[in-house]
Amino acid sequence: MSQDDARSLDRLFDPPADVRTIKTRAAGPQGQLPLTDQMLRNWSSGDLFGLTQNAGMGWDPRRALGEQYLMLSTQGGMRAEDGTPIALGYHTGHWEVGLLVKAAAEVISQAGGVPFAAYVSDPCDGRTQGTRGMFDSLPYRNDAAIVMRRLIRSLPQAKGVLGIATCDKGLPAMMLALCGIGRLPAVLMPGGVTLPPTVGEDAGKVQTIGARYTQGEMTLEEAALEGCRACGSPGGGCQFLGTAATAQVVAEALGLTVPHAALAPSGQPVWLDLARHSARALQAMHRDGVSIGSLITADSLHNAMLVHAAVGGSTNLLLHIPAIAAAAGLPRPTAADFAAVNASVRRFVDVLPNGPVGHPTVRMYLAGGVPEVAWHLREAGLLRTKTRTVSGLTWDELLDRWHDSPRRDYFRSVLAAEDGVDPDDVIMPPAVAKQRGLTSTVCFPHGNLCPEGSVIKATSIDPSVVDDDGVYRKRGPARVFHSEREAIAAVKGQHPQPIQPGDVLVLVGRGPMGCGMEETYQITSALKYLPHGKHVAVVTDARFSGVSTGACIGHVGPEALAGGPIGKVREGDTIEIEIDTVGLQGRVDWLGTAEQTFAAEQATEVLNRRPEHPDLQIDPAIPDDTRLWAALQQVGGGTWGGCVYDVDKIIETLEAGRRALRESATPADSATSGDR
Repeated sequence: MSQDDARSLDRLFDPPADVRTIKTRAAGPQGQLPLTDQMLRNWSSGDLFGLTQNAGMGWDPRRALGEQYLMLSTQGGMRAEDGTPIALGYHTGHWEVGLLVKAAAEVISQAGGVPFAAYVSDPCDGRTQGTRGMFDSLPYRNDAAIVMRRLIRSLPQAKGVLGIATCDKGLPAMMLALCGIGRLPAVLMPGGVTLPPTVGEDAGKVQTIGARYTQGEMTLEEAALEGCRACGSPGGGCQFLGTAATAQVVAEALGLTVPHAALAPSGQPVWLDLARHSARALQAMHRDGVSIGSLITADSLHNAMLVHAAVGGSTNLLLHIPAIAAAAGLPRPTAADFAAVNASVRRFVDVLPNGPVGHPTVRMYLAGGVPEVAWHLREAGLLRTKTRTVSGLTWDELLDRWHDSPRRDYFRSVLAAEDGVDPDDVIMPPAVAKQRGLTSTVCFPHGNLCPEGSVIKATSIDPSVVDDDGVYRKRGPARVFHSEREAIAAVKGQHPQPIQPGDVLVLVGRGPMGCGMEETYQITSALKYLPHGKHVAVVTDARFSGVSTGACIGHVGPEALAGGPIGKVREGDTIEIEIDTVGLQGRVDWLGTAEQTFAAEQATEVLNRRPEHPDLQIDPAIPDDTRLWAALQQVGGGTWGGCVYDVDKIIETLEAGRRALRESATPADSATSGDR
């Protein structure tokens, strides 16, 4: 222990510098609560004590009976009034949302209401890439939604809830929470996006500085410079249509937000103004007797899937949209439902990580955002326009007002004037997108390696490795890895057998049961920015970041530890992949070993007889609570069911297990049990 540490420890046992600062009692709040005989006779003690608590926190007791509204956010960190950090948050996406809480609360208060604020912060998938922190990422969503719902129910007098969230897991959790409360009014305010730097890389590309430096693609000085300047503003989600931005878009498409709310630039006046509009919309829902449960319908979910396809959104929403449906008490969309929607519309939005240009998300906002996308979908006869949104308007009413609005004209003119970009090059008319070769977003390959299916963002495969007929074809040797750490070492060239062009990287045992279904962006991003990366395919039972691109096939089902054939693949085996990016058909097949390949039917028979890889195991570092999450979500339908908790099925399974244990018990066991 240093001398300074010793002196600091000694001071713990000294009295305060000024003992007069210690008080043992204080005058209570002045005034009196506006109680009535009826309130004292009929209100619960909890409701009455809540008024006492409000006065104790400094709320004017004369205003104690105003309507209560909850501002529930994912705020993280602590910022000073001038914006400087006192304590950092996990990510920029929740760093500034306290300002949205403040703006909304002021509107509630000015209208005579009583605003409450509660916080359930969230982790950052970018910060935990390649670490054990990723084992908690997807399970966190369910945990946070549970906590959020508990907080909502713990304010019994609340007239409505304004959810404020931005990023990868906090925002899906908020949607699950709001859609799960049913009876109350609820509005979601997305936390917006950070600006791209004037000079420098976006927050997706900058996550590859380690791989590019290791492969000699950039210098140490370049890596240090780019790593510092990627975030053009201190708040908001990343500048690409990853899971965070896609979730904002989906929230608006569901009707959970006021118009033109998703992807607003964080910290700017337009962003704060949206919070005020959101608070007013929430109050209007209460006055009109509109609950969130009345707005989220099967048609709302269809619109969400449709907009997801049109923008080329993150494949992680295939986990979140079914979970939102389950929370709302609606049938969960299946892979076939997603496939049908994606077959009906090709992508017509050019935003990172997709091309051909790859604009930052703020440009999509300026080009018109979700209303502009929805307008094109209505013109194509695809949008279900009778669904109502939290604004009180149906999509028909909203879009009729949007297209000729001063707001639309203003933001599109800003994009043209400030960035020199034609708005129709960001959100293209669908006919233009077709001429430019843009294809539909998501494909669901099957095959003997993924009999329950898999998913690939077909629109993000490098066009130079797609044949003229729109089909990506690959046959190559399997490079099998059972940990992401070993796989990224091979990609970086820091492995005895580095990844080579033509390889099929097979990452196994990384689904929910293996490690919590980690996200593998450090692998996919490295391959994107390495010269030979487009000639490498990835097949895994893990999931991908929304910013991932390339021939990356994830969500392979069944996962290896649930008996999936992917767990039987050996080093050097021959894997064949075929993805029709136009017809949205695909397959992923094991054909045999390096020495012998088989015809399709025989290959499947041989693979089915093969034992699991001897190295396949549950990651020894997986936390017990993540193991519990994995077991519970498996009963509820697993990955393709949205990784949700189906309480009835879980209870049914537990009861069946108890019966089986009782029936298998020997008479001696029963007697011993009875003695106890």
